[in-house]
Amino acid sequence: MTETRLPEWFEDPYVVADQIVERVSGRVLLALPLGLGKPVQLTNALYQRARQLPEIELTICTALTLEVPKPRSDLEARFMAPLVERLYAGVPQLDYVADLRRGSLPGNVRIEEFYFRPGSYLGLPQAQQNYTSTNYTHAARDLLARGVNVIAHMVAPDPDGTTFSLSCNPDVTLDVLDAARARGGPVPLLVGELNPQLPFMPHDAVVPATHFELMLDPAGEDYTLFPVPNRAVSLADHAIALRVAGLVKDGGTLQIGIGALGDAVTWALMLRRNRNDVYRALLAALGVDGDEPHLDNFPQGLYAESEMFVEGFLHLRESGVLRLTVEGAIFLHAAFYLGSARFYERLRTLADEERRGINMTRVSYTNSLLGDEAIKRAQRRDARFVNTAMMVTLNGAAVSDGLDNGQVVSGVGGQYNFVAMAHELEGARSIIAVPATRLSRGSVSSNIVWNYGHITIPRHLRDLVVTQYGVADLRGATDADVIAALLNVADSRFQEALRETAVAAGKLPKDYRIPERHRNNRPEVLARALTSTNTQDAVPFYPLGTDLTDVEAELAVALEALGARQGSIRVLLGLAWRGRRAVRDPRLGLALERMALAHPRGVKQLFLQALLAAALEANVHDSGRPLFGNA
Repeated sequence: MTETRLPEWFEDPYVVADQIVERVSGRVLLALPLGLGKPVQLTNALYQRARQLPEIELTICTALTLEVPKPRSDLEARFMAPLVERLYAGVPQLDYVADLRRGSLPGNVRIEEFYFRPGSYLGLPQAQQNYTSTNYTHAARDLLARGVNVIAHMVAPDPDGTTFSLSCNPDVTLDVLDAARARGGPVPLLVGELNPQLPFMPHDAVVPATHFELMLDPAGEDYTLFPVPNRAVSLADHAIALRVAGLVKDGGTLQIGIGALGDAVTWALMLRRNRNDVYRALLAALGVDGDEPHLDNFPQGLYAESEMFVEGFLHLRESGVLRLTVEGAIFLHAAFYLGSARFYERLRTLADEERRGINMTRVSYTNSLLGDEAIKRAQRRDARFVNTAMMVTLNGAAVSDGLDNGQVVSGVGGQYNFVAMAHELEGARSIIAVPATRLSRGSVSSNIVWNYGHITIPRHLRDLVVTQYGVADLRGATDADVIAALLNVADSRFQEALRETAVAAGKLPKDYRIPERHRNNRPEVLARALTSTNTQDAVPFYPLGTDLTDVEAELAVALEALGARQGSIRVLLGLAWRGRRAVRDPRLGLALERMALAHPRGVKQLFLQALLAAALEANVHDSGRPLFGNA
């Protein structure tokens, strides 16, 4: 390919698939972007060609394959059917996923991923066996070593026709192309699939048309971008986020990720900026005084440097928190984005000046200090890198991506990158946020554990760990001090057993006792602290809004609470018994109608109605919390 030749254009994805197969002599090692940027129509055409023609060898290397959510119960099916029809009717699905789930991929097709949608492939042998454990910054290196010869990418068109934007996923693609050119060997075939629904993002995401060899333009068939609706934020998440917000230094740098906790951190930072009296009152209610939190309202503001551009960054920009800029006018560097339908619409309609403040770029830039190190160090002042974990061991190691039986839950992604960078940057801190407990099958377990058979972040990189009950500063501490600090932020129902285990192992003195002020770490105490009459409007379920209707938002909260109790018949029967009276509550009318349970028929529907009524009453209407926030 020469640098002056424009791509060949096609309208039929199967013609493009045939062109690819011909140009690489039937052996296709295809790299697809993680998450949103996969060219679905082209990918499906290639996969179907491989199913039809066994002589084609197709290996797909990717991460974070998106799927329309599937119900796990009768109640979830009633909730999700209209929702899926509304949000996903125009979203094409990847054909290989269904066969992967059935274990029926043809022998000439292999799917390799380095990051799973959390929990989506547990117990699925083909996916688990073909998982590649790698840091996000090493993905490009590993793809080239694997022999990738085709990169296919959904792209946004430029009105002048001379460029395209990689938009949501310049992350690995730019690094692969750069590395391939630098080594002097063949450069993978770059193929685009045009989708005008994709927002055109400027700066590093813009690629000259001459870099593409083939371009699919399925005229009139551009499709809806895959939405990921915001999830409800728990009280535990709000408490964690408030503590995290107190660790963020004005004039510094911020990284956060997707999910309810990321939304909660965004909200807490907005409260600190625009409702500072409420922010201080909430911290006081949590008993935050000795942690020396930052209480100002961001007179200088923050700059964002994050592998993922989450919707929360737009809220932080609008609320006046993201005001610091680098390189002239950039307030955010990020490597990929994924989010709600509302998020995509906001990106499409951004004013040009705001759009120019966002630089979607390569993951080697966002997640490491290599290359332009002096500039990065100058820009990333007082950085706070906020990531989540499933568990933290008492020696300070974090469990974020897998189970001790070898099953992969998600992947390392960029978490290790940011933790390591926090130890390299002056004034930076790594913040691992983890709820102190989890509820599964009706049983409560501690997420602060003595030991675990799998870790993601090793103990020697321990730094700040935040639960809803406090901040444990572990950097440079002795093992005994680390254990004591983590016991202080554990749930009190598990503290004594953990202390005894540490003492028995010789890691704590035999006479060590947990300080009295940390021995009341209980959810009911937390609930009272955060839902007082003065602050309850500041801990909403959906602080950043949602793609769901108001009734659906209430139902989602209730169904999540019920889902954590599935598997415990005793707990469910108890809920149903309480729900027999709750069904008469007039506040439940619209929700029961939406679930086709206002007029139940038969014993099963009566049981489902009672379960839902109890969950709605306890977890929504009587919670003392509003659905949406006002910062």
